[in-house]
Amino acid sequence: MTPIPSVIPLAQVARAYATGTANPSPAAAQAGDFAGMVGDATESALQTMRQAEQVTSQGVAGKADVQQVVQALSNAEVTMQAVVAVRDKVLGAYNDVMHMSV
Repeated sequence: MTPIPSVIPLAQVARAYATGTANPSPAAAQAGDFAGMVGDATESALQTMRQAEQVTSQGVAGKADVQQVVQALSNAEVTMQAVVAVRDKVLGAYNDVMHMSV
């Protein structure tokens, strides 16, 4: 039986978000596997959030159009809703497994 790898600690995710780089595990480096897919989706979501922050700060400085700011924030909102929906599904599946009788 293969052990389930631990969930990435929040501090590591925060560091990856701050620096703009993530350290994927060797299993995530393989193309086509589930961990790689989740890693790519996470990196894409983080990139969308970073872009929204940049456009928003440019808008506050008067360097970006209001429409660009609204579009970036809308993209960030949709991305966050998708991340929360996936998180809820994963937690629901985890709870279902934990309540199974063995």
